[in-house]
Amino acid sequence: METTIRTPAVTAASSRVAAVGEVRRILVDRQRSWVAERGGAAVVEGRDIGSVVFPDAELKIYVTADAEERTRRRAGEIAGADHSAEVAEQLARRDRQDTARVASPLRRVPDAMVIDTTTLSPEQVAAKVLDRLGQGPLGSRENP
Repeated sequence: METTIRTPAVTAASSRVAAVGEVRRILVDRQRSWVAERGGAAVVEGRDIGSVVFPDAELKIYVTADAEERTRRRAGEIAGADHSAEVAEQLARRDRQDTARVASPLRRVPDAMVIDTTTLSPEQVAAKVLDRLGQGPLGSRENP
């Protein structure tokens, strides 16, 4: 079932808007405020969360998958999408735009836990994250 946020038009527009420095500044401020309102404990996602928005986060996870699997997944989110080549090009274009933009570019930070989800189910990905939470300083505190 297609959701509005996953339509090709929204996907294309999001990269163009995200490249505008003033827009990124406002969004970063809002994201930080939203998390602060929740006592600093939140799970957030985005292409610049660990590098720009919350560079001091205790746990950063960089989720990836190979291009073929990403294409398959995105095509499955778009109603009637069997245009794999078109979906693949849209994803590749967005990646190029997001990694090349000046304002908050997409990049993997060195201290991020990398999870390649190409062959993993959502449950397996969650298990990897939960395993990581059980290690080190994050796992040593009580989690509600």
